Amino acid sequence: MAEYLWPIVMLVALGCGLFSGYPVAFVLAGIGILLSLLADIPVLFLSMGVQRIYSGTLTNWLLVAIPLFVFMGLMLERSGIAQRLMHSLAALFRSTPGGYAFAIAIIGVIMAASTGIIGASVVLMGMMAMPAMRGANYDVKLASGLIAASGTLGILLPPSIMLIILADQMRLSVGDLFMGAIYPGLLLAGMYFLYLLGIALFAPHKMPAPPRSDDGPGMARAIWSLVRDMLAPLLLILSVLGTIIAGVATPTESAAIGAAGATLLALLSGGLSLKSLQSAVFDTCKTTAMIVFVMIGASIFSVVFRRLGGDQMMIDMFRIDESNPYFVLFVIMALIFVLGFFLDWVEITLVVVPIVAPVVAALDFGLPGDQVMIWFAILLAVNLQTSFLTPPFGYALFYLRGVVPDLPIATIYRGIMPFVLIQILALILVILLPQIVLSLPMANR
Repeated sequence: MAEYLWPIVMLVALGCGLFSGYPVAFVLAGIGILLSLLADIPVLFLSMGVQRIYSGTLTNWLLVAIPLFVFMGLMLERSGIAQRLMHSLAALFRSTPGGYAFAIAIIGVIMAASTGIIGASVVLMGMMAMPAMRGANYDVKLASGLIAASGTLGILLPPSIMLIILADQMRLSVGDLFMGAIYPGLLLAGMYFLYLLGIALFAPHKMPAPPRSDDGPGMARAIWSLVRDMLAPLLLILSVLGTIIAGVATPTESAAIGAAGATLLALLSGGLSLKSLQSAVFDTCKTTAMIVFVMIGASIFSVVFRRLGGDQMMIDMFRIDESNPYFVLFVIMALIFVLGFFLDWVEITLVVVPIVAPVVAALDFGLPGDQVMIWFAILLAVNLQTSFLTPPFGYALFYLRGVVPDLPIATIYRGIMPFVLIQILALILVILLPQIVLSLPMANR
């Protein structure tokens, strides 16, 4: 282990730095520069990091899709379309047991495929659905868990910023990852529905049907409102994902189509104003700057880590049982799941993925190499989705706590546990059945 002293020191320093509360981008860059000096690496070697930052990040055409998709999601959220769609779904399901719960699950899928902004989805559903579900005497743990879990679907279902960054880090096609994520995302949403159906059948007291009333629109009017309010998001989804799958546009070009389409929808719906536009642009710049700065820091860290032999150390570390690649995959998935308790998906994607991806690429799963990496990328995406729900630092939990301040955090923790177990079960199914991921990308070739 003596030859791996410096890589181990880097990993220990990284762990201490991340828990210090200091900005992650500066922690990564600072550790890389400091360890290069302590390990007596020539200063000129750091110029490779500069070249990588310029060619791999600052001039990377693919990464332009990130601010465009963020802007698209923010504009759609500010246009009021999502709010109207939620009202229409609630009106349609209002007289059925678990109606609000099923409406939340549906709106979670639609918002995931049209906005992909986790914070906006959880906050919107928390503000609008939690009071209604409380008023209908829903179990508070179930309601909070459902809202948090449904809101995180946006990180898995395309267009997803995480899939764009995974594609860039693993040198994969964004279109392949977008198509590969559709069935796993729908599988996960379907498992949420089955869980809710089981609760409705066997524990109806947790989400009772409201008393029958003649108030509100009739069924025909409710269906018409739902079709009208769902038309705009569906057109936006088809314009973005359809152009990518059909090969008409690149992901960056389709992101531009989505940003322009969301702005047009906001204008037509009367939700576009100078204030909302300024707010969307400002939040887009903040999100993009955070991701880019972490990417710059991760580039400096990884180039020094590899120079010190860190990549070979990780390969040797995961040579636990080369005859059973699924055991190695299990260890990697377990490591990432545990890291999700403490780290954001951005840090895990930019720091851990470049280290473990070569290990998986060298394993034999009985699939061609490019298919293995597409499958592995989607496994990472499903796994990393749980990082938004797992305490103590799950972002979705704190988004919900922020809009429902009187809801104890312990109640939210207990509420998300069944959904975390569902996500783990979905991850196992995708591991055992790779065609869930690969069927669409391979059919499109």
